[in-house]
Order: sequence, then C-alpha cells, then structure tokens
Amino acid sequence: MKILRVALDVPLDTLFDYSAADQGEIAIGDRVLVSFGRRQMVGVVAEITDHSNLAPGRIKPVLQVFRDSPPLSGEIFRLLRFCADYYHHPLGEVVLNALPVPLRQTKPVARAKPTGYHLTETGLALETDTLPARAIVKRKLLQSLKQAGTLLRSDIAAISPSAPQAIKEFIARGWAEESEEIAEPAPTPAKADDLPPLTPPQEQAVTAILSGQDHFQVWLLYGITGSGKTEVYLRVIAQVLQHGGQALVLVPEINLTPQLESRFRARFPDTCQVSLHSRLSAGERLRNWSLAQSGRARIVLGTRLALFTPMPKLKLIVVDEEHDGSFKQQDGLRYSARDMAVARGKQAGTPVILGSATPALETWYNAGIGRYQKLELPARAIAEAALPAIHCIDISRAKLADGLSDSLIDALRARLERGEQSLIFINRRGYAPVMRCAQCGWVSTCHRCSSRLVVHLREKRLRCHHCGHESRIPPTCPDCGNADLAPLGQGTQRLEDNLGSLFPSARILRVDRDSTKRKQALPEMLERIHAAEVDIVIGTQLLAKGHDFKKLTLVGVVNADGALYSADFRASERLFAQLMQVSGRAGRDALPGIVLIQTQFPTHPLFQALIKHDYPGFAETLLTERKQAEFPPFCHQALLRAEAPQMETALAFLRKAQGVVPQDFDVNLFDPVPAQMTRLAGMERAHLLVQAASRGALQAFLSAWNKALFGLGGNVRWSLDVDPLEF
Repeated sequence: MKILRVALDVPLDTLFDYSAADQGEIAIGDRVLVSFGRRQMVGVVAEITDHSNLAPGRIKPVLQVFRDSPPLSGEIFRLLRFCADYYHHPLGEVVLNALPVPLRQTKPVARAKPTGYHLTETGLALETDTLPARAIVKRKLLQSLKQAGTLLRSDIAAISPSAPQAIKEFIARGWAEESEEIAEPAPTPAKADDLPPLTPPQEQAVTAILSGQDHFQVWLLYGITGSGKTEVYLRVIAQVLQHGGQALVLVPEINLTPQLESRFRARFPDTCQVSLHSRLSAGERLRNWSLAQSGRARIVLGTRLALFTPMPKLKLIVVDEEHDGSFKQQDGLRYSARDMAVARGKQAGTPVILGSATPALETWYNAGIGRYQKLELPARAIAEAALPAIHCIDISRAKLADGLSDSLIDALRARLERGEQSLIFINRRGYAPVMRCAQCGWVSTCHRCSSRLVVHLREKRLRCHHCGHESRIPPTCPDCGNADLAPLGQGTQRLEDNLGSLFPSARILRVDRDSTKRKQALPEMLERIHAAEVDIVIGTQLLAKGHDFKKLTLVGVVNADGALYSADFRASERLFAQLMQVSGRAGRDALPGIVLIQTQFPTHPLFQALIKHDYPGFAETLLTERKQAEFPPFCHQALLRAEAPQMETALAFLRKAQGVVPQDFDVNLFDPVPAQMTRLAGMERAHLLVQAASRGALQAFLSAWNKALFGLGGNVRWSLDVDPLEF
C-alpha cells in the first residue's frame, strides 16, 4: 500500500500518514485534502513510502488530490525543509504558509484567466501628442500599451494610482478593450543608446557578477547612497533575461516596490513582471505566484514572503537593502529572508547579490573573511551629485522652538526661498509620545503592554503602537482628577503643526504609517514629492531609504539620540544605518545637499563616523567590540521565547527548559530574564539565551533540545528564535 506522509498546518513537528487510495498518480509537492480529527484540512505530500508505523486499520485515505495547480517543485520543497530544520519550526506550518491563501483552502481554486487590456485599432492610431499635456498618466498608459501590446491589471496599477481609472476611460472611448488571452512577449532589452553610462566601479561590478553567472556566489554590493546599485541589478538582470532565466528581487518594505516596479518596467517593457507583497489581494497574489511558478513571470519583485515563490528558471537573486531588519520575521516562523535567499541561491546554483550602503555586520564580516565577494561603488553615479555634508547641531544647551533649533529653522527657510525641498526625519508617529499629568506625574500607559500610549490629537485618541489598543484622550487625569493634561515630547503630527505655524505658506506633507493607511496613499504622496508639489516632507523610516527625490537638498534629523546608549548590542548598528540611509536622500542630483542632526552628544564616535561617511571604519570598530564581548558574528545565538498571562509562569517554563537540556553539547545557556518589552497584548514575555561558538554546535543542540521542549506542556506559548535580532 502506498503511504503518503503529509505536512499539515499544525504546530506539531511531525508528518501524518495517509493512504493514496484510488487517487491516481501522486507526486511529492501535491496538495491533498485529508481528514484530521473532526475537520478536513489541506496538506502537502512531503514523502511517499511503502511503510507506516501505524496499524493498517488506522491509516485514513486522502479525500482528494487537487489538480488545480502544479505540485511544489523539488527545489522549493528542499528549501522549505531546510528552512524548517534550521529554524526548528514544524514543516507543515512552513510549507502551508508559503502558499497563497486560496491554495490553503479546502476547495479547488476556480481560476479566472488573467484579464488584460490591449488597444483597439482606434487606440493604435492615436498619437500621444494628441492627448492634453496635463494628461500625464493617460500619455504614459497609451505609450505602455503600444509598447507591450497587452497589459495586466497589475501592470496598469503600477503605472500610476490613477491609471486603472484611465483604462476605463480608454474603454469607454473605444481606444482599448479587455482580453483574456495574454500573449507572452519575448524580452527586448533597452537599446544601448537609452541606457545611462556606467561609472567604472559599476562596470567592474557588472563584469564580475556576470563572469560567475552560471554558479553560486554571494556578492556584497557595497555602494554609498546614490551610487547606482539598482543600475547594476538592472544590467545583470538584462543578461539573465537574454539567456531565458528568471530573477528574484527582494526589498525590505512594501513602500519600496512601486518605484522599483516603475524602473524595472521602464527598462524591460516587454517582459512579464509581477510583485508579491502583503498588500495584494488573495487573488492577485495567487495569480502573480502562478505566473512565477509557470515561468512566465521573468522578474519577481517582492518583500520577504516572495522568497518561497516557485521559479523554475531562477538564475539570479537580489536582496536590496540587505541590512534591513524587516527581512527577519518576528512572529510565527522567525526566518531571515536574506539568509534563506543565500540558502536558496546555494541550492539552485545561482548568484546572490546583497546590496546596501550600510551592510549588516554579519554580511560585512563574511565579505572580510572571503565567504562573500565584495564589490564597491565608492562614488555617486551622477557626476554632479556629491555626498551631502553632515553637521551635528549641539542642542544640549540650545533653546529649541517647538523641538527645532535655530540652525535647522534657518536652513529650512533658505530652502523655501530657493524653491528646494526639505525632509525632516523623526522616527516617532503620532502627536506626542505620551500624555502626562503635571500635578501627579501620571502618564498614558497601555494596560496590555509595557509601553506608553501615543497621543494622536487629530483623532483625539491614545494609541499603542505595539498591540494596537486605543482609547479616548481622558478629559481629566485618571489618578488625581487634574484637568491640566498635556502632551509630552514630539511626534510627526505635532511637528507638522509646528512647522505649519513657522512657515504658513509652505506646502507640508506628513508621511508615516498613520497617513499612508489607504492602499494608494503612499504612491500618491511620492508622486507629489517627485512633482515638486511639496516643500517640506515630515517622514519616519518609511522615507529613510530607497527614494530618489531630485529637488530635496536638506535633511534634518530631530530625534537622533534615542538608541545611543541602548541595552541592545545592535542598537548603534541600526542607528548608524538609519541615519546614513536618511542622509542619503539629500543632494542626489546636481543640487548640493546638507544634513543637520540635532543631538546632545555631537562628539559621540557614531556621529563622528557619520560626518565622514565612514561606514567601513565604524563597522570595524563595532566588529572589534563584538569580538571582545563574544557577540555575533563571533558566536551564534538562539532565544527560547515564552509568553504567559503571568511573568512567573513564563519564567517557570524557561527554568523547566533548563532542566531538560541535553548533555554533551558545547553551548552556553544563560538564566531566564524578562524581555525588554515585558508585556505585549496582555501577555508577559521572557526568554532564555543560548550561545555557541559554531553554528553546527548550536544546531545540533537545538535539534535535541527542541524534542524535549515539546514534552514540557504548561499554559505557555513558546518558540525558538534562531539568530535573533530583537531581545
């Protein structure tokens, strides 16, 4: 009897045996419907064997084999199994969560053919110049349809947020019509005359990467902000397409995808490209995933969830802004998309490019010891664009006007007079960090988390940025009844109000997670900035990287000191990267840029390195400190995390975990301690740190320990976090 070992989306580290019954040909990677307890579930066939430890009478037959989608490829299944093994996570949860939501449901997927749009004869005869000059989107749409022949809905949405409405007008006027069959165009690279000239370092980088195009190699593309890393990606991808391959490009955040999409589509207008990220609908994600799985989508651009997309012709992986912490998932399967991208490249035998102006220390170290090959872009790609001058403004004794120094206010005024743009960076949403009572000292605190409730004055709400809890701003102090409550500190909303008072005629735009909740809000805001319809931008980390604003010449940082003396050993690395990235938004074109950082510690080594744009020197200093302290990358770590309604319950579980530690493993276990964020969403959190000198020793220990942990039980949620970034 043929036995199918099926992976199910349950928190149990085991496979489940079912008989194949009379379901015809079945392959590893097929989706099946099975009975599990009292419910039906979708699983994926992980193994096929002739033997089971269950008695024949206890083996249930599979109920259905889904034929609506090809099975997961062996390459992807090996990657998912490696991921499950490395992060010690149940294989079933890893495999099922790598699938688009419709493929996890208990009914076959009814596939609608992708709807495309093409020009009618009338539309083809229409000249771009006959459209009004102000109809920029319609002109772009007409030109794109003429170039591509057929555009999918997602292609049209990538042109502009208003392009979907424009295509409706085209149809109404008889210029375009819908089409179900989408012809796959052959990739036609841009003409050499249309390409920007490469700098010598860019040329060397492209040549080096292409010389190893047919085998696995990790390339660290270390380039200062504005040095043209994206152009290097595009040149290498052009060669991949010429040879019939696919390219996977990973970015850390959704907000970076629209501008990259636009750039990729402009360079490869006749190539099928798709995006994969969490803002897509379930149907959109399934369609794009399927286009990649079939090999039709030649370029896949996405956030970390795109990593596990099946791509039969994969020939290149790019991880842009590889240092970014967003590549590490912080719940469920706590995987690093960057590290798994390297693993996928190794399995597939394809080159991997890790790009950054501020590489993660682990990446910098790997390049230093020869594990990765380092390529440098030391100058900006535009000859007239120099790196911005960075100055620290000492505010330890200065009097601030609504959180802004005189020097920063004067610099803003000068840019307004010259018609240039400014960015004020503050990594704090809301109106103010807390509401405080001047009489008794009460501050607004989240009852579900060990954090403060942030004031959102316009909505008249207090909001927790960790768990999402909200409440009304109280009219009086809950402790003493005092009516004199006042916001304390500075947030993006308050800064917006203050700048509006200082510069009443300035066009001010706030870009943070609160102002960009609507699906198309961020692309529309970015369009306004690019079109010079904004004078002063107030932004959080949403704008810290990847954006190229030609007229932006001033960056002001108003709250830079928060992470200087943190207990987190990675805090200074993150702060330097963040400040270097946001500084890189200034002076990216011919106009010179300047960066003003308000700080109480202007002589701090971090700021001194930043002023000199000296990432290598700063990185080497941090590596020396890490080596002395025996921190990563000079050791390897894992955290056993525990959550419970009471802290003592969580700590008691961790102490029990210490008691079942396997013997004869060369690892160090530290005592359980409360997490830095001790309470989150009503649960108390603690952890236990495990450290080893080698990755192999840590993995061997975790494999043995993980089995023992499953037998501990208790009213505790626990998880293993391998290579943790947050404590």
